[in-house]
Amino acid sequence: MLMIVSKNAGEGFSSLQEALDSIPPGEMQAVTIRIKPGIYEEKVTVVREAPPILLLGEDQHSTIISWNDNAHTLGADGEPLRTFRTGTLNVFAEGFTAENLTIRNTSGPGTGQAVAAFVDAGQAVFRRVRLLGDQDTLYTGPGRQYYDDCYIEGDVDYIFGPATALFDRCHLHNKRSRGYITAASTPEGAAFGYVFLDCRITGGEGVSECYLGRPWRPYAHVAFIRTVMDGSVTGEGWHNWGQPDREQSSRYEEYGSSGPGACPEGRVAWSRQLTAQEAAQYRILSVLDGWHPEGY
Repeated sequence: MLMIVSKNAGEGFSSLQEALDSIPPGEMQAVTIRIKPGIYEEKVTVVREAPPILLLGEDQHSTIISWNDNAHTLGADGEPLRTFRTGTLNVFAEGFTAENLTIRNTSGPGTGQAVAAFVDAGQAVFRRVRLLGDQDTLYTGPGRQYYDDCYIEGDVDYIFGPATALFDRCHLHNKRSRGYITAASTPEGAAFGYVFLDCRITGGEGVSECYLGRPWRPYAHVAFIRTVMDGSVTGEGWHNWGQPDREQSSRYEEYGSSGPGACPEGRVAWSRQLTAQEAAQYRILSVLDGWHPEGY
């Protein structure tokens, strides 16, 4: 099934949510929604009952889904939304894919948690997607997620959650100093949390002292494999969130980091530099437990 969303009158649905809402209940056939260039100012939800959905933009810089809720925004019930209800794009359906578009939360710095993409699906794929925000830009809920050639920016805990998520050739951008890229809450016993393969990290002008991660929950797992890091990354690399006991249970790992932010001798003692043999185990099929999203 193919749908079109466009800013041009008569060219399809004018709203992405309108297109999603038009899918008949119980529909099983995969749905592709082609999104024409434009800025779509709307809060979008892909419900759990939806069939496999592909949101396909024409260009990641000109096809933009945008909203501005933050943790202090009042909801319809008159209560603050808090973090988990702030998402611009909210994905609950199995078998979700987004390609060639931008998802942003424009709430701005200093407004607290403001999620751009809230992804709570068993399997989800993002290819050539820009995720723009400040604090808590991307929530990765339970399940397996794959991010390919994506751009993700923020300042505080801007990739967070319990997912097993593989970031393949992605660009992470620190917007302000003394921030944190990841806040993983990997479940106890999970083999993998966040794995970054062949990525790069940059910072805005003058940005410094940014940490690769801090443990939102005790068993956080994050691995950076062959990542190019600029000077915005602090030499310590990792932060314990003021909870020294989590130094014993968290697993923070690197292999082959390069650039001014790569400082193996300066990293906190409770992180690890992997051997070549250990790093070789960090492959798509291994991390995602046999699921290969390229065939998805």
